[in-house]
Amino acid sequence: MRCIIPTLVLLICFGYKAAAAQDAVTVGSKIFTESVILGDMAEVLIEDKGVPAQHRQELGGTRFLWAALLSGEIDIYPEYTGTVLQEIYAGRDINPDNLHEVLRADGVAMTTPLGFNNTYAVGMQRNVADSLGIHSISDLRAHPNVTLGFSNEFIDRGDGWPGMRRAYNLPHTGVRGMDHDLSYQALMSGAIDATDLYSTDAEIRHYDLLVLEDDLEYFPAYEAVYLYRLDMPVEAISALDTLTGAISVEEMISMNARASIDRTPEWQIAADFLRESMGLSIEQVGAVPSFVGRIWQHTKEHLFLVAISLVAAMLVAIPLGVIAAKVSALEKVILGTVGVIYTIPSLALLVFMIPLLGIGGPPAMVALFLYSLLPIVRNTHAGLNDIPRPLLESAEALGLPSMTRLRQIELPLAARSILAGIQTSAVINVGTATLGALIGAGGYGQPILTGIRLDDTSLILQGAIPAAVLALLVQGLFDLAERVVVAKGLRL
Repeated sequence: MRCIIPTLVLLICFGYKAAAAQDAVTVGSKIFTESVILGDMAEVLIEDKGVPAQHRQELGGTRFLWAALLSGEIDIYPEYTGTVLQEIYAGRDINPDNLHEVLRADGVAMTTPLGFNNTYAVGMQRNVADSLGIHSISDLRAHPNVTLGFSNEFIDRGDGWPGMRRAYNLPHTGVRGMDHDLSYQALMSGAIDATDLYSTDAEIRHYDLLVLEDDLEYFPAYEAVYLYRLDMPVEAISALDTLTGAISVEEMISMNARASIDRTPEWQIAADFLRESMGLSIEQVGAVPSFVGRIWQHTKEHLFLVAISLVAAMLVAIPLGVIAAKVSALEKVILGTVGVIYTIPSLALLVFMIPLLGIGGPPAMVALFLYSLLPIVRNTHAGLNDIPRPLLESAEALGLPSMTRLRQIELPLAARSILAGIQTSAVINVGTATLGALIGAGGYGQPILTGIRLDDTSLILQGAIPAAVLALLVQGLFDLAERVVVAKGLRL
């Protein structure tokens, strides 16, 4: 039994990575529009140099992307100088002059700035700010009842809310954390009064927001750059150099507006900029899948995550349930352990797997595998314990060996309960697997994630509806399977 879980983990990782392109440069991006556009630009430029590249979009925040870069899961991602100094190397005596040396010590290099500064800012609806007489961040000090809602990353960053609160001596408590793109909806609906902004966000102009003056000059310069691994192909590095100083603030705001407001695909925005503003002869950025093609691709990814994790859970959980039912000394240990695993928040479990397994499918499948254990173990344990005692005594009276009784009598009698546990795990997995998109695992969570970022309900439904339909299909399939697995007499 001790060998089963490590073996399954290795098989999952090997099987998933065997399907991926191993020789391609992997570009990563954070979960906001500008980062996705810059990631698409890098992919296009690298492929234009004849080097295969793939872009893994919306992988999370700074810490996640940085860890993925160091581990080699990705080769390059867009970043900002202020973030490198204030967040990645927070607490260390590093300045822009020696930053390149520090990065090289970690096996990473940084391009020359791309030409625009995307600093943090704090914004409010103009009419709300005017009515309260708030025009700078310092003015917030006199209004402790103003409701603040910041992006989740800003709340936790060293150069975000904690540092800003200390620098400005702000009295506010109970600050809400939310997705950056959802914060604009909350701001305009009046649910919050102020939020963090990126200075190149198109929504600032679209909603006519007032950007509060950073009167203490708390936020440093956030010059856009690319961080990349030193072992990246020379051709790919030279491709990135073409963007040195090439993107102005106005151009970046315009590109963000096309994505967030006009709903233009990011890859199209990246290609248009490179073709029109830089004169590159880029004709096409790969084949654009049809609506049906996208749904089918997400379905394959989702089924792969669910099927592998569920099969692995069945191979482990049913024996564990049998042991829990047969060995009283291990009963509470096994049931308690799988119960504790199930109580771990799904996002926390996914992030916990990243240092061990990297990003993409493997950590998502292992997390789903762990979540699948409890229903199957408990139902196997309950099914065996609920077998009427006279039936067990009859089997013993026949002189059947214990393993024969288990295989031919007890497990068939408990089959309905075991199958119900597997069915519960399968349905839960279909829903939970959508979170795998947060770590680059794809599936139905990808359009949901993009739809939230772009405030596009149709994209959200492209993931939510198929996920719900798949859950219903899985439930129906297990109802049919019960007719085959469970004896007719036990179904009455």
